[in-house]
This record gives sequence, C-alpha cells and structure tokens, in this order.
Amino acid sequence: MTQLLFISGSLRQDSSSTALLRALEQRIKSVPAVTDVTYADIGALPHYNADRAMNEEIRNLVDAIATADGVVIATPEYNFSIPGVLKNAIDWASRPAYQSVFKGKPVFVLSVSGGALGGVRAQGHLKYILNGMLAEVFPWQEIVVPAAPKKLIEGTFEDQAVLDFATEGLVAFLSRLNS
Repeated sequence: MTQLLFISGSLRQDSSSTALLRALEQRIKSVPAVTDVTYADIGALPHYNADRAMNEEIRNLVDAIATADGVVIATPEYNFSIPGVLKNAIDWASRPAYQSVFKGKPVFVLSVSGGALGGVRAQGHLKYILNGMLAEVFPWQEIVVPAAPKKLIEGTFEDQAVLDFATEGLVAFLSRLNS
C-alpha cells in the first residue's frame, strides 16, 4: 500500500494549492493502492539556520518525507518563483546535502497562480531545486492552474477539467510507485 505526503506551498486558509490537494485526495481514495495521505505543516518550521539543531517540527517534516512512498507538492507562484515558506521547508529537509530524505524520493509537482500562466515559473524553479537535491521528479506534463482562486467554490476546488488532468498524472505517479 502506498503512503503519500502532500505539501502545500501556501499557508493561507483559502489556499488554492491546498484546495487542489484536497480535491485530488478525494479523487484518489478510489485508487486501491493508496493507504494514507498526510499533509505536512510547513508553517510551523523556524527559519532555516544551519547553526540550529532540528526541533520537533523539523523532525516531523523529515520523518514524514522519509516514511512517505511519494511526495506531492502543490505550489503557488509568488514573484515568479516558489514561496519562501516552501523553500524554507525544503532547505530544512535537504540536509545533509546529497544524503537527505529527498535523495531518490519520488515527487509529483503541481502549480497554481492567480495569473494567466498557472505558476509555470514556480514549477520550473521547484523542479530545479528538487533535482539539485537528487529527488526523483516524476516526468509528466506540467500541471499548471491559471486563475486558480476563481476555481474555488466555498473553499473547494471545482474545475473538473483540471482535476481530470491532474488526477490522470497522479494515478500515473501512483502506478510508478507501485511497480
């Protein structure tokens, strides 16, 4: 059975990234191989500082990544890149360099944006960072969601075409994890 860790790059209560992940979680519940989906709390992490020892929040993140069969990250695009809070979480989890819990870890990436490009620049930056940590970024067509806040109805992600496309990619990711 497969355990997935979902990471939203946004801390907002009405986050499009988090809403997209929640909608995808509902869709993959029918996939027989999925046992458990957990969410990382990246907002609880201190600012990265190599002089600091790991605290409980950092250890929880590292352990969650280590025990997950795969990680699914949905990131918004802030100023043409990933949010600082997501980069901070990645920096904590990426230690020790080239030997972190991300080494060899399968990762599925999605991006959202209020703009017309759907976070494609943030997605490119995130994949670059993940590749630099030796994570295994799942090769799939980019799943980018433009005008994402408009796709939420009462906090629920409702764009069926996007969900169909993203679900297809996520099911392919799960198939790879289980092969």
